[in-house]
Amino acid sequence: MTSLSPPPLPPPADVRLFPLGDAAVVLEFGTVISPATHRAIQAVGAYLAQHPFAGLRECVPAFTTLTVYYDLWLLSKNGQPPYETAEKILQELLPAALATEVAAVAAVVEIPVCYGGAFGPDLDAVAAHVRLTPAEVIARHSAPDYLVHMIGFAPGFPYLGGLNERLATPRRAQPRALVPAGSVGIAGAQTGIYSLPTPGGWQLIGRTPRRLFNPEWAQPSLLQAGQRLRFVPIDEAGFYRLQQHEH
Repeated sequence: MTSLSPPPLPPPADVRLFPLGDAAVVLEFGTVISPATHRAIQAVGAYLAQHPFAGLRECVPAFTTLTVYYDLWLLSKNGQPPYETAEKILQELLPAALATEVAAVAAVVEIPVCYGGAFGPDLDAVAAHVRLTPAEVIARHSAPDYLVHMIGFAPGFPYLGGLNERLATPRRAQPRALVPAGSVGIAGAQTGIYSLPTPGGWQLIGRTPRRLFNPEWAQPSLLQAGQRLRFVPIDEAGFYRLQQHEH
């Protein structure tokens, strides 16, 4: 059986660097959201975690960028502007960083979801928009393994890649003032899970009883960039049964 090689990473010359405020550098790996872009971001992030330069504070991955925060005072000790120092360091390490092997995350995180009804008030509207039955929407939404591209918007909120193109649906014309935590939504070609009760305009098709964020956990976010997850349909009784174990 022939195995497919992973998509090639962009050469260092194709990575654009620019400042963000006075204490961060943004590395932009193109403008296309793709597995190859994600792998490049993960590779550079992993390299910096293993080989941090003096003054490195934090790396924050996004869809097509990695933002590197640095200590302004430490990087100004050589008499040069801190951004120029950080930019030079990053440009020099990019070739080695892009060659870093990123360990694949073997386990797929299963997220139980009760679709429709009070938990998914927009399921029928999504089904009508894409000209499928609600059952077909559920089947297509729960079929793939999704890639967690980034955590953003709210603590623990995962932005996922891999939504079936047929399910793409615009955001609601009127956002809700409060979306319950655990709500699973669709917005355009994206799907995600509200980790906390927040305002939001995504089309809500279901809800999970799993808790995605808890500041008291050693790792406060259940999901991390680079992980994969799968939605598992459950009924209402299953939702309340699992919810009891989460709280």
